[in-house]
Amino acid sequence: MSTHSVISVIDDDASVRAATNNLLGSHGYPVQMFASAEEFLQSAELNCSSCVIADVQMAAMSGLDLLMHMRTLGHDASFIFITAFPDESIRARALKAGAICFLAKPFAAPALISCVETALKRRRGRTGE
Repeated sequence: MSTHSVISVIDDDASVRAATNNLLGSHGYPVQMFASAEEFLQSAELNCSSCVIADVQMAAMSGLDLLMHMRTLGHDASFIFITAFPDESIRARALKAGAICFLAKPFAAPALISCVETALKRRRGRTGE
């Protein structure tokens, strides 16, 4: 894995950000935390994120809108969605748009780690990292 590969976690719930940060950090992943999609889009990590873990429901811009916006900008980071409100139609839209995983909160730690490993493997396959 490249040293420039960062996992960006975007969730408006500080406790979810902290728990996800602790989980990924304990597995050795470099992590950056953001409270909103807008905060992430304005950050330096936008260009070096290899994986984005985003909440589906956020105030101004949803996780799904963020994925679509990033694709129009030409970013191909892998996306993992987490949500407290699992909805089959949103899940289907997210997966159709290219999301790797769609997890309902509370999710099991091994499920998220498995999604991250899949996302990073898929990205390495595309970029030749």
